[in-house]
Amino acid sequence: MIRRRWSVSQLTDRPDHDLVGVIKIPEGGRGPVRSIVTRVIGASIALAVTVVIVYLDREGYRDVDENGLTLLDSIYYATVSLSTTGYGDITPISPTARLTNILVITPLRVLFLIVLVGTTLEVLTERSRQAFKIQKWRANVRDHVVVIGYGTKGRSSVSALLGDGVDPGNIVVVDTDHESLEAATQQKLVTVHGSGTRSDVLRIAGVPQAKAVVVATNRDDTAVLVTLTARELAPTAQIVASVREAENVHLLRQSGADSVVVSSETAGRLLGMATTTPSIVEMFEDLLTPDAGLAIAERDVEPNEIGGSPRHISDIVLGVVRGGQLYRVDAAEADAIEAGDRLLYVKKVTPPEGE
Repeated sequence: MIRRRWSVSQLTDRPDHDLVGVIKIPEGGRGPVRSIVTRVIGASIALAVTVVIVYLDREGYRDVDENGLTLLDSIYYATVSLSTTGYGDITPISPTARLTNILVITPLRVLFLIVLVGTTLEVLTERSRQAFKIQKWRANVRDHVVVIGYGTKGRSSVSALLGDGVDPGNIVVVDTDHESLEAATQQKLVTVHGSGTRSDVLRIAGVPQAKAVVVATNRDDTAVLVTLTARELAPTAQIVASVREAENVHLLRQSGADSVVVSSETAGRLLGMATTTPSIVEMFEDLLTPDAGLAIAERDVEPNEIGGSPRHISDIVLGVVRGGQLYRVDAAEADAIEAGDRLLYVKKVTPPEGE
């Protein structure tokens, strides 16, 4: 038992640099061509600085003929020195030969160093860069959304969040499957490798500071344990859980879930409706797709709407949210709009230009 407690807390005890591979921060998207161009510019700057230093101190240098250095000699000396080629055994004497070394041979040497040394440095600096990003992210992460499980349900929930305008940097995905995490990384999401049932994994995912937690695991028993753990870490966060069987809904609610979605029942009802009224299913799909067409949204009431009936508003109002409680539009409590209410309504979504 003592051994298990130690293993559960070990992630939170690790320093940030030791979490590389557990937490992954998406890269900025710099392409390989840009990376090579940046390295070439850096090498050129280093070469120019070396040339200036050698030329300013040219009286301290001599060539094999005991002559002083010209500007061309300084450039040649800098190029052979930075390229680690050395000098002395075979030395170009004529200006033409030295110019050839500068314009042809040295670029080839630099290109070789870029491919050989640059790639090695990229591997060595990647861990340090990720460690710095992890440290910065953990210090600043607040009011984000943690999605636990990145299967079909998790990916759909993330798509809905992105469609509603949530920044990808404010979404953290927790999963144990490397392919799923890689898919999340392609969406520019922060990922955490580990089981959502472990409190230390949820801690490094920032659950205590999260605004909302989406539990999208494949098993109901796992969803219950994840919800219990998340609620313990984040007493005020909005926890939304998915469950396969309706008989387990009460377990999720007792575990601390604010909302529970029954995936199998919802899919079954849509399948049954599609056999007789497929147009209704199409409308549901339209409402659930935030990219275009119609979508269900929530907004604050306008000052000129206070006191009026939601049925007389130009928007199609489905319900009134008052004090965290939803009242359908046909409920007596929703007859008159009050200050501080929010309206649940159907809005028209226009897709971005070019799509």
